[in-house]
Amino acid sequence: MAYENLAFLIPLLPALAFAITFFVGKKTPYGGGLIPIFAIAASFLISLMITIGLLQNPDQVISQSYHWFAIFNLGILIDPLAAVMLTMVAFVSLLIHIYSVGYMSHDPAKSRYFAETSLFTASMLSLVLSDNILQLFISWELVGLCSYLLIGFWYQKPSAASAAKKAFLTTRVGDVMFLAGIIVLFADLFKLVNGSIPDGVYLLRFDEIFSYIPEIAAMNATILGFEVSHLTIITLLFFGGAVGKSGQFPLHVWLPDAMEGPTTVSALIHAATMVTAGVYLVARTFPMFIAAPQSLIIVAYVGAFTALFAATMGLVMNDLKRVLAYSTISQLGYMMLGLGMGAVVGAEAVGVSIFHLISHAFFKALLFLCAGSVIHAVGTHDMRELGGVAKVMPITAATMVAASLALAGFGIPGTSIGSTGFFSKDPIIENAYLFGEHAGNWFPYLFAIVAALLTSLYIFRLLFMTFAGKPRTNYGGHESPASMTVPLSILGILALFFGAIVVEPLNKFVSGTFVNNFVNMDIPALAEVGNYELVHHAGHEPLLIQWMPVIVAIIGLLITFVIYYQKAIDMSRFVSKDNVVYKLLYNRYYQNEIFTRLFAVRFVYEGLAMAGYHIDRFIDGIVNVISYLTIEAGDSFRKIQTGVIQHYSVAVITGVSLLVILIKLVMEVF
Repeated sequence: MAYENLAFLIPLLPALAFAITFFVGKKTPYGGGLIPIFAIAASFLISLMITIGLLQNPDQVISQSYHWFAIFNLGILIDPLAAVMLTMVAFVSLLIHIYSVGYMSHDPAKSRYFAETSLFTASMLSLVLSDNILQLFISWELVGLCSYLLIGFWYQKPSAASAAKKAFLTTRVGDVMFLAGIIVLFADLFKLVNGSIPDGVYLLRFDEIFSYIPEIAAMNATILGFEVSHLTIITLLFFGGAVGKSGQFPLHVWLPDAMEGPTTVSALIHAATMVTAGVYLVARTFPMFIAAPQSLIIVAYVGAFTALFAATMGLVMNDLKRVLAYSTISQLGYMMLGLGMGAVVGAEAVGVSIFHLISHAFFKALLFLCAGSVIHAVGTHDMRELGGVAKVMPITAATMVAASLALAGFGIPGTSIGSTGFFSKDPIIENAYLFGEHAGNWFPYLFAIVAALLTSLYIFRLLFMTFAGKPRTNYGGHESPASMTVPLSILGILALFFGAIVVEPLNKFVSGTFVNNFVNMDIPALAEVGNYELVHHAGHEPLLIQWMPVIVAIIGLLITFVIYYQKAIDMSRFVSKDNVVYKLLYNRYYQNEIFTRLFAVRFVYEGLAMAGYHIDRFIDGIVNVISYLTIEAGDSFRKIQTGVIQHYSVAVITGVSLLVILIKLVMEVF
């Protein structure tokens, strides 16, 4: 079967499932949960077969384009990058939907839940399939809408409604930057074709954009007295959109609060859909970024700082899902760092970063679903109230251990023994070392390696506090049903063994995206446009550098074992409001207070209030003048209303006489 002819069904089937579930879901088994499961399973099957076909012949990308309005198009582009993303999104979403049948079984609004998650999946699949930047932006906005609906799913809770608004408004900041980048890009392309677009050419399609990269890179603008390439401006605006969607500093503040929705929603957002969109945007437009290396360096710095910054806050959180939320932000920072390393390793950066995105989707979905399994069984997500959960939930505990090992990156360098996270995260750290060695700037590497230590600390702290030791409260508990434990087991196997099996072919497959016949881009040639020298990763870093991520992971495990399992250190001396460092981390560096009280209140609320006050006074002045004139005119005209019929007769006769005289004069003149 020619599966490429069915590519349009990949987002369409979940979209149809959304419509059917929304209207008739309540009348079907499991609140309509089976409808999106079958639809997404079909999407996954089509995506998988297309990916297998591309693996056999990477040059035969799928490109289908249809006319839309005057100079725009609707289209499908499935190259190696899109293929692996489609397969991952559909597969992880499928497992989460299967898990949700058990998790949401007692929720009265489960039909609405399944409808919204199906639309969420359809929007993300549509985003990945898009062959042009405008269509991608439309799907991008649909993803944002779905996140708003699902984070605020339990809208009767003020905290959920507030978190949904916070996510929607925060990501809008990035979306405005992304849209501005599209506008600047289109204006530049329109100028380059002299305002005359040939028939059949769609300027915002990716292949057209990439073909104009050298010309756009040659265009400059003066900003604050500096000459800046238009390509740098456009890519930084695109990255601004990615910062919002993928929770990079400083627009990461919405992501920890996104846990107010059902835990399965958290798994969907943090693993398969929304937060991966920003990373995918940078990867999709990678030829533009590598031709503007200044932008790539900023991507690397922001990613490295975000990885470290978020990991510090994960150390002190006591909520299961909030620890994992900061873990997501940190790992997204690694993905951005991996892409930023494209400034020195070229196209390899795309494969390395996207591989970590895919492996992260497996073990982060598993982490959240394990947390959901615990919450579903014991009724709390406060780690201080748990302990000893492994005794009553052995399957959940075992899969949580697998996910934790993957997140921490345990493995043996130079061998095929290791967790999926080991094979995906370590190359990013090694590339950061290569960057430091080549450029003389070691901050990205230092941030990445310290973040790896903190990652091990916070995830094993969670593991020991939740599953080891004795119960600290009488929470009861029981193992989750098969509809929940089977997806956990599948993800657990992938978290442990997926990386060792596919790391080399998958990296090579995805990295070849921008040198295939469709895009026909030469990465080194693009780097020359940006006047930045490329070096290639030879895989011969010093042995200590190869072992360093594993060493810090082991150190983190040993520290948490001593503190939280053997209880050798009394942490109450440090976990105190009197401890300035703990207080700073627990209050998340007071980011919310800074954003809301300083920026929002002083500059937004007070500014809008002042503007509203003056506008109100201006409008009131106009209304008052009009009312004064109306009243005065009424008083004047009222005086001639005497009520005496003789006065009215005189006025009528006088008026008619004047009208006759006027008509006579006009006739004589003309």
